[in-house]
Amino acid sequence: MQLFTTVTIDELAPGFKTIFSFVVPVQRSGKVELQYLHDYAGVNACFGLAANPVVNFASVFGTNILAAGIDLSFDTASGKFTKYNAGVNITDADLIGSITLNDKGENLTASYYQVVSPLTSSVVGAELTHSFSSNENTLTFGIQHALDPLTVMKARFNSFGKASALIQHEWRPKSLVTISGEVDTRAVEKSSKVGLSVLLKP
Repeated sequence: MQLFTTVTIDELAPGFKTIFSFVVPVQRSGKVELQYLHDYAGVNACFGLAANPVVNFASVFGTNILAAGIDLSFDTASGKFTKYNAGVNITDADLIGSITLNDKGENLTASYYQVVSPLTSSVVGAELTHSFSSNENTLTFGIQHALDPLTVMKARFNSFGKASALIQHEWRPKSLVTISGEVDTRAVEKSSKVGLSVLLKP
């Protein structure tokens, strides 16, 4: 039998929260999480109560227009970072733009998302990813458009020739029927896919 225990201490200082969690009787299961929230910042740090814990750290700073953040994991046993990501995000009334560095600096991605028509939920987007190890670039374009208040169409195409599309219809509240398809335009006869999904909620 195991007992999962969590102890939360709020407001040791304005905006701070401390969370202790552990499993009884499992040794070395203890974990400490420190959180700080502010109108323009959020910080989270987490580490295990062991001899050589993995330390996780994430932070976001900014406003509702411009924000930047990092996400790190450091293994104290090996003395190496197991994860480090960073990003910058710009948000306006009808568009979102971002640049992110992911996979321990392996991939750099720039993305753009804009609402063309709120009345028809028409949206366009693009994403460019560069892989430093392979020196390859992947460019993806996407669109979304509401055919009617209950039916949405989405499509995307990337620079490797892969195209996909779907039509989703809400035939009753929270219940969806989706028809999707994907094709590699460079090998149509080998890779075409068609799918059907039904989501039912009471």
